[in-house]
Amino acid sequence: MEKYIYDESNGLWYELQGDYYIPCLTLPTEKEHKPIGLWGQRHKRYLQEHKRTVYTSL
Repeated sequence: MEKYIYDESNGLWYELQGDYYIPCLTLPTEKEHKPIGLWGQRHKRYLQEHKRTVYTSL
């Protein structure tokens, strides 16, 4: 069996580990900074005011 295979239907590479093919996934190197929007800001404010332990753990 081949060590790596490519699936054209979804565009992913798979690596053979034992008897199973596991997808080769990587995270992007740069973290994208997107605005969180109005509801995200309101949720952030709610966490800051009412759920401080949850907010600080984030």
